[in-house]
Amino acid sequence: MNSQSICIFALDASRPFGEQVCAKLNISLGEHEVRDFEDGEHKSRPLVNVRRKDVFVIHSLYSEPQQSVNDKLCRLLFFIGALKDASAERVTVVMPYLCYARKDMKTKDRDPVTSRYVAALLEAAGADRAVTMDVHNLAAFQNGFRRPTDHLEARKMFVNYFASLVDNKEVIVVSPDTGGIKRAEKFRLALSRALSRDVGSAFMEKFRSKGIVTGGTLVGDVAGRTAIIIDDLISSGTTIARTVSACHKAGATHIYAAATHGMFVGQANSLLADEALEKVVITDTIPPFRLTADSVKQKVVVLETSALVAEAIKRIHTGGSIVELLAT
Repeated sequence: MNSQSICIFALDASRPFGEQVCAKLNISLGEHEVRDFEDGEHKSRPLVNVRRKDVFVIHSLYSEPQQSVNDKLCRLLFFIGALKDASAERVTVVMPYLCYARKDMKTKDRDPVTSRYVAALLEAAGADRAVTMDVHNLAAFQNGFRRPTDHLEARKMFVNYFASLVDNKEVIVVSPDTGGIKRAEKFRLALSRALSRDVGSAFMEKFRSKGIVTGGTLVGDVAGRTAIIIDDLISSGTTIARTVSACHKAGATHIYAAATHGMFVGQANSLLADEALEKVVITDTIPPFRLTADSVKQKVVVLETSALVAEAIKRIHTGGSIVELLAT
């Protein structure tokens, strides 16, 4: 990589991740200044020359004790503006976890479509391109932006992990709701190719209204099989827990869960403690800092995504193919 034509920044808690990405690209992370004022306002600016450069800003937009998701979004918007004012040629925002992506449609009268508003804010601040990973609704993400987007997927990492774990066991991939069937099917097909044998499929019935989840029918035969529950996000763990319970009652011999983003809010510590759930496999898009129960922490496997993000940045910068990068 030519450091004369590219510059990579990582904001706030994403800095360690940004350093991992830059190490794989053999370039230095761009230095920037952040000043917080007593009234809660702040300013940030690049400390290196970005004029006519291809600039990437890494910032995973999840809430944490030090900063709310809105704080992080606001800081990202202002930093994008500062980069454009400093004459950056192109600014690409790399958001491993994209906030508000779950609010992608109207489910009640006069509901907001917040994912589209976030896209508009990023574009208004000057973002030329947006990159995220395993967004909740791909169509909403792609249609929400008027600028180019790239969507990264953790599927290949999950396939590699589980292919070595399940060995010769009979396997079935389970979607925890009907909305995730396509995601689960892509994973199932890729895992089948990796194992050189057929992998079964199943899904759970699920209805959600006013935050209450109902429906408990499991469609598919999991008896005597290793069940892998696949999803994009684990929030409170309610969806995973009810799917684990259904698979256990139906006779699954081993039960694993995998999701790109491990948010683990609410009662996740207790809901994921079910002994029937043997492993919870996530990526590092959100550090699992909210997990405090040892019984759950011992189950969690975190897969690193810095190599994937680094290669994506390299290909975006040089005009390479993201499609080939993600092929399984």
